Amino acid sequence: MLSPRLFINTGRHLFRQASPRNQQFIQTFATASRIMAQEYKLKGLSSLDLKPGEKREVEVNGIEEGKVLLCNVGGKVTALGSKCTHYGAPLVKGILTADGRITCPWHGACFNAKNGDIENAPALDSIPSFQLSEKNGAVYITGEQQSIKGSRRKPNIKISGISGSEKVVIVGGGSGALGTLEALRENGYKGSITLISSEGYNPIDRTKLSKALIDDASKIALRDDAWFKEGNVDFVSDEVTGIDFSAKKVSTKAGSFFPYTKLVLATGGTPKSLPLPGFKELGNIFLLRTVPHVKAILAAIGVKNKKIVIIGSSFIGMEVANAVAKDNDVTVVGMEKAPLERVMGEEVGKIFQKLLEKNGVKFKLSAGVEKAVASKFDSSKVGAIELKGGESLPADLVILGTGVGPATLFLKENKTVELQKDGSLKTDGHFAISGLKDVYAIGDIATYPYYGPGGEGALTRIEHWNVAQNAGRSVAANIIDPSAAPKPFIPIFWSALGSQLRYCGNTPNGWDDLVLKGQPEEAKFVAYYCKGQTVVAVATMQVDPVMSQASELMRSGKMPSKSEIEKGLDILTIS
Repeated sequence: MLSPRLFINTGRHLFRQASPRNQQFIQTFATASRIMAQEYKLKGLSSLDLKPGEKREVEVNGIEEGKVLLCNVGGKVTALGSKCTHYGAPLVKGILTADGRITCPWHGACFNAKNGDIENAPALDSIPSFQLSEKNGAVYITGEQQSIKGSRRKPNIKISGISGSEKVVIVGGGSGALGTLEALRENGYKGSITLISSEGYNPIDRTKLSKALIDDASKIALRDDAWFKEGNVDFVSDEVTGIDFSAKKVSTKAGSFFPYTKLVLATGGTPKSLPLPGFKELGNIFLLRTVPHVKAILAAIGVKNKKIVIIGSSFIGMEVANAVAKDNDVTVVGMEKAPLERVMGEEVGKIFQKLLEKNGVKFKLSAGVEKAVASKFDSSKVGAIELKGGESLPADLVILGTGVGPATLFLKENKTVELQKDGSLKTDGHFAISGLKDVYAIGDIATYPYYGPGGEGALTRIEHWNVAQNAGRSVAANIIDPSAAPKPFIPIFWSALGSQLRYCGNTPNGWDDLVLKGQPEEAKFVAYYCKGQTVVAVATMQVDPVMSQASELMRSGKMPSKSEIEKGLDILTIS
């Protein structure tokens, strides 16, 4: 270990050896660091007296609305940013675990409570950490004002140049693709990275398409062009048409070829249309997956007062119905007895139905669609949806929320790879594709073994933005260290259904009982989905942070049994 004097002398020697340009940069950086990093007193705190496992939000003197989160992890107190970098949730209301993770109370974003680094999606940015000191009966932090107030620290993905022969090619432009490349750079990968996306814009927060119908990609972009340049990522706007797995080469529609040493397939899902009369021929019938889809829907809606029929009562259909309900006549058509019945069950599904009905949405459930009928005023456009049984629903436009299929059509004729019956790709716990070397699949196209509660390695495919990003981070970890064991994560998703639904866990082997707690009639509840005595999934509304607590209990193997829940155990009381 260098002594302070030797450390300073070594630094001076390195400074003298630097070029004049680099010396100027070092001096500028050092000056800026001295100006930016300052010492601030924490309000109302005389000592760091937090108990192990305790967290506390504290105001920072001299910074308007400036706050930090203090966490005692294993007897050591740390100071971190106070807000989740995903949607700004107060982390003091989140979950602090014994192994040093702080989990957001809203959407399950997880950070290292010692240094603020990302542990789990959906956050892309870390939270800052600050140096703590005690003196003269007060506690101080040292940090930069903007960092304290903003509670955000972008991960360091910048590299000076590509080194070595390693080439990672990522096919797809969604959250899984972005999670992969960022985790690679964060963890020191210095090989080349090429991302090929056919969408025509940078990766976006796709959840905002159905939840809020935002049609401007720049407003929901997760990263800008400069970010990819900083990380030395070659962003290619093109469509992949084939892969030669033997030659390790990807080909595109534009006629380009991209060699790889590691390949990550993250092509997402293709929205399904209906193979019924009228749906292919008539206009004003819309899918919803991309920004152009949203632009077309909003153009058809115009100002307001449109008759809108939404086919499909699962997540996309319900979210869109909630988004367009104001000032429009909206009807949701579903084959189930209640919205989201397949995932959530009829009893919980009816809670969501009542919430949307309060906003004016009408439902036609246990219903089948017969055909789309042309408008009397414009034969090129839809005018009504006819249901089985003869009922006709007038429609100025129709939005399909009938699910997605894995976007793997470009592999259909490829003899080297085997597609599952649903078109997905089977992987192992690292998301490496079975039977192929150095090739991974993540997101909507991956069928992988699930080892969460009740999973027991059952193969499952999960269509959610958050799961894709976590899978991408898992792939990056395996590329950097192939010997490391897979890092399991508990799937989490959320949905805007008149109130905010939170959900964690998974049911690849199904569930056979539901324990419903709270006030379901007020849409304030916790739903425990059980397989035997095992709680395999938890859904909540208006009771944060129960879902985040449940996900951490599942991860650590400490989730209580069905019987304990039935007897009234509050999982928030479990340390």
